[in-house]
Amino acid sequence: MKITCIGAGYVGGPTMAMIAGKCPGIDVTVVDINESRIAAWNDTDLSKLPVFEPGLDEIVGEARGRNLHFSTDVDSAIGEADMIFISVNTPTKTYGTGKGQAADLKWVERCARQIAELVERDIIIVEKSTVPIRTAAMIKSVLRAVGKEDKVKVLSNPEFLAEGTAVADLSNPDRVLIGGEDEESIEKLVSVYAQWVPREKILTTNLWSSELSKLTANAFLAQRVSSINSISALCEVTGADVGEVAKAIGTDSRIGPRFLQASVGFGGSCFQKDILNLTYLCDYFGLPEVAAYWKSVIELNDWQKRRFAEKIVHTLFNTVAEKKIGILGFAFKKDTNDTRESAAIYVCRDLLIEKAHLAIYDPRVSLQQIIRDLEYVGITDAQDLVKSGALSKVDSVDQAAADSHALAILTEWDEFKTLDYNAIFETMKKPAWLFDGRNIVDRKKASATGFDVYSIGKGESHGAEWEVR
Repeated sequence: MKITCIGAGYVGGPTMAMIAGKCPGIDVTVVDINESRIAAWNDTDLSKLPVFEPGLDEIVGEARGRNLHFSTDVDSAIGEADMIFISVNTPTKTYGTGKGQAADLKWVERCARQIAELVERDIIIVEKSTVPIRTAAMIKSVLRAVGKEDKVKVLSNPEFLAEGTAVADLSNPDRVLIGGEDEESIEKLVSVYAQWVPREKILTTNLWSSELSKLTANAFLAQRVSSINSISALCEVTGADVGEVAKAIGTDSRIGPRFLQASVGFGGSCFQKDILNLTYLCDYFGLPEVAAYWKSVIELNDWQKRRFAEKIVHTLFNTVAEKKIGILGFAFKKDTNDTRESAAIYVCRDLLIEKAHLAIYDPRVSLQQIIRDLEYVGITDAQDLVKSGALSKVDSVDQAAADSHALAILTEWDEFKTLDYNAIFETMKKPAWLFDGRNIVDRKKASATGFDVYSIGKGESHGAEWEVR
């Protein structure tokens, strides 16, 4: 079997690498029109892969050149394939009908049209991108228009990867979901995953259930995060501890402990995009009450990010103008270089609007990416801020802390869980504040050092330095 995947991003690259690694009898080609991205996938230095995921470099290194290939020759790869995965970006529309909510399917449609032009034999198209329900009908319509509908079967196979643990998720998935209308084509895709995934974990449904399941899964997970974050605010004003509340309710077998960690807010490429898409679909199909319900999940998440930034400003005597604040973490979660919809972007934006000086440390995110993200959310002078020194990317926690008025932890990188509080406290302005947006700080130890600590859902803990002033 020959598999082609169109799209060499966060989903297509790791997924195809895993298939190639687990199925040496299948020839896998990943294609993309982005030449620099393909060059990075082909780089002999595996540390330069365009997607950072723990363990991914080993899998790519083993399979690449054997039965895993990366290419910009899209037409040839389509023409030779028995099965084609569509794994292209489906961002929220920024224009026209559905702006700000609906998924932009232009890349999916272009893939469908390109396949329709080139395919001359029986193949299977697999939707891997996250798409709104009934997208398969659009693909079929394109094929039908050129008389190719009988040659091509369309399946839905949504991804359920969590960035930072994608390799583990692919190696031992909770489930693999395959939706379709043709049993023979479904079984062909089942036979691929069954080479390493237990058959009972491979679920088959109709097309529409599969397409909707991905949006629903992300909506439910995001809902849990927003729910516990709403309770975190109540904890802070009542003296309750959100960690203790989460533990208490998480032991209920009907609820469970997952996704009950209060934080500065969720991010990533999926949660917000998919809920906005779900909201748009509900409005489109005449379900405004359902749309309003899911929209509130997004609104609560946006409020949590604003609340955290406002807490920093209010705590630092209602002004952060020209005060240095060290930002620890810019990626939306640890063990990834992905910054899409990261809470850090919005917290940093709000602080820059307040004229703060930011020193940002993240072990995987570049200054160029930080600038692009801040420009996207309205900090149009980000380049000028870098030149003036008001915005900088530093290489360590120590550099972020030196002469700063406060540190703000926005990503839960493991190195931030074992900070040398004494060392960084000595280099900071006093009073020295530590704003913990991920609840990973040892509050007692930090307070004993002299830090004034604020943690989501736990309120403030004043250090010894504060008490003697």
